Parts: sequence; structure tokens; C-alpha cells
Amino acid sequence: MKTFNLPDLGEGLNEAEIVDWHVSTGDSVVTGQPLLSVETDKAVVEIPAPWSGVIAERLANTGDLVQVGQPIVTFSNEKTQDAGAIVGEIDKDHKAAGDQATAAIGKRKRRGSSLPATPAARRLAAEREIDLSAIRGTGPEGVIQTSDILSPADVVVDGEVLRGVRRAMCKAMTSARRAVVPATVTGFADITDWPDKEAVMPRLVKAVVAACAAEPALNAWFDGEHRKVHSHVDLGIAVDTPEGLFTPVLRNAGNVENLPGALLALRNLVVDRAAKPSQLKGATITLSNFGSIAGDHAALVVMPPQVAILGTGQIRKTCIPRDGVAGIGKILPLSLTFDHRAVTGGEAARFLKAARDRLETKSSAGRS
Repeated sequence: MKTFNLPDLGEGLNEAEIVDWHVSTGDSVVTGQPLLSVETDKAVVEIPAPWSGVIAERLANTGDLVQVGQPIVTFSNEKTQDAGAIVGEIDKDHKAAGDQATAAIGKRKRRGSSLPATPAARRLAAEREIDLSAIRGTGPEGVIQTSDILSPADVVVDGEVLRGVRRAMCKAMTSARRAVVPATVTGFADITDWPDKEAVMPRLVKAVVAACAAEPALNAWFDGEHRKVHSHVDLGIAVDTPEGLFTPVLRNAGNVENLPGALLALRNLVVDRAAKPSQLKGATITLSNFGSIAGDHAALVVMPPQVAILGTGQIRKTCIPRDGVAGIGKILPLSLTFDHRAVTGGEAARFLKAARDRLETKSSAGRS
């Protein structure tokens, strides 16, 4: 017997949640064939078979949290024979293993393993032996969610244990609450002069970059003792999904040639669950455009070692005085939350002013 342990997944991660097994006991596999998918922080990673052989036993179940180095599957030492080279009866054990593998593959197909579904929904469907192909997904782009499988009678007060993205979010927010001393300043930007139907996010990115140049103290990391001010802006972009909050990082945001395209690519990575762990880490400051949904101002959460996050509210029309004359214009609410251990109120106010000034320019001149 050979035992395969959960390998080092990199990025300093020491545990993962099993979200889907691609093989069953008795399956014959070859080196490199996908064995299982695991979720680490906010990325789903597929783990291949290290050897060819027959799956003897799966040592962990879907939904289990396993540590790096923990045994997860055993392989039989016996080698699968080539039936074409055998004269006479095929070895019964190998035939049984092959039959089991065929049955397992058919079972997975019947359950709709290729259909778009959240890990939690797949787990629930597997537990109840529900065919996913018979379920109509109500999530984005038809993704099947647990609510699509549950009936009203299944809803319980206790709920389910947080897993995957929401578990990672819970841990991160709890850690941030313990570490950061937050303070928030708010304001508005007059964007009446913006061209009609102009994309908002590229404007916001450029405003953050300009503000970081004007007040670098907010584009920094702080660990409670040491502060590192960055010369470039690796901007975290908060993205809301049914599974939870993701923050992919736009690297060197001040020098992106095709900003709309880069932002769309980041969002697609998150929606497709294709982002690598490295693409979700290392932001020097974060932007949250919660106003694309609703809301004016917010006291946001700073994620250490970052020291600041800029939030933008919902654009709305209001009465704005200009040159002593009242008129109808458009405003964009701004909220800047910062770690008061590392950032002064004056630095935060200057950052917010610089962001506002950049947003209030009529032209979005610069690389886009």
C-alpha cells in the first residue's frame, strides 16, 4: 500500500477543505489524473494523482478540513494488468476494480459533476443522492446553490457550519477586528462633469493611485511595530459573490495599459473560481465600490497588514451650489477607513482630498 498525504499547496497555507472527490475506492488511475479538488482560503485547487494504481481507500470525506501532510488516500501496490496481453480469464480482482471504476464514473456523471454548482451544493446533493442535472440553478449564470436543493422544511435555526470562502472571510475579519484600530472619514465628490455612461471603476482606480501618490502613508503595511510604505500600488478590488467576498489584486495599478480589460479579467477570475491564491494576496490598499449595489457611506474593515480601504457609495443626483447658483448635479459618496495606529487623521484627510480632486476632473486622462 502507498499513502498519499495532502501536499504543500504553497502561499504559506497549512490546511484545505475537500470540496469534491473525482475518484472512488476501486478506481484505476494514472499519474496526473485529477484525484480531488480542495479549497484553500479563496481558491479551488485540483490535486493530481502522484502515481498510477488502484484507489484502495479515501481517508477523508468531502467537506473535511485536512492539514498539509495529513494522509488523504491510499493506493494499492498491485498494478493494473493489460487485458489484451492476457490469455485466458482476466484476474477477478482487477475485473472487479475496473467494474467499480466504471460504475463510479457513471455515478458521477449522473450526479452532474460537470454542472456549475457551489461546493456546498455539490456536497449536499451528494449526501442526498440528488441528480444535479434535475436542478435549476438560481445563482449567477445558473450556478446551483444550496437553496436550490433545500426545501422549506430543511431550513433550521442552527444553520450550517461556515466552510470555504465564508469560513476564510470569518477568520480574516475576526483577525482584523483584533488587530486594527479603525477610524473613518467621509466626503463627497462632485462628478457632474463626468461624460455620460462613463465606466466608474477605472475612474476609481485612478483616483486611488493619485491619492497614494499625494499621501503615501496610506499605501503601506503595518504589523504593529514595523511600517513599510510602498512605491507602487497593488490595489485590492472587493468583489461580491454568492459564495462570499473576494479581493483579487490589480498589480501595479498605476501602470496598467488596458484598465477596463484588466478589471474585467480580475472579476472573471473570481466568478469562474480560477484565481490562484497569489492573485488574492499582497494588496497594498483596497477599494470597495459597494455603491454599485446600494448605500452612501460605510465604516469598512481594514485588512492588515494594509492600513487603509477606500469605499465608494451610490452615485445620486442632488442640489449642488456652483458659483452661488443652486443646480442639480451628481455626487459620489466617499468613505475612507484607516488604521489609526499607523495613519494620522491629517494624512487620511489629505488622501481623501486627493482622491476627491482626481474624481472631480472632467477628463479621465491617463492610461485606460
